[in-house]
Amino acid sequence: MTGYIASLALAGVALVVVLLLLRSRRIREKYAAIWIVIALVTGAVALAPSLLTWTASRLGFEAPVNLLFFAAMLVLLLISVQYSVELSTLEEEVRTLAEEVALLRLDVEDVRSPGSSLPAVPAREDDSTSRLS
Repeated sequence: MTGYIASLALAGVALVVVLLLLRSRRIREKYAAIWIVIALVTGAVALAPSLLTWTASRLGFEAPVNLLFFAAMLVLLLISVQYSVELSTLEEEVRTLAEEVALLRLDVEDVRSPGSSLPAVPAREDDSTSRLS
């Protein structure tokens, strides 16, 4: 019975932490929703352990703990895939923005070249590594 109380307490703490992170805008709603659902399901199983036993028998698992491990692995897999998609999207955006900044710098350098009427801008130290050749 102590394990169920610990699970319920852990679910409550996780729920409070996620809500505090959401309130302080350190986590976005779409990510917070996943963790809130996980905390609520964990709390429900801690409050009614027979729910896990009933679900495991209905789905054909020999032991409720097997269902628990399967569900945990499935959740972790789905979260990893979601984060991989987000990371890939962000990497593409960063690459596109870097290319646009490089082209804009090239345009600015062309406008401020010696033949132009605008004064030249002194080069920054980090410009030499970020220019396109």
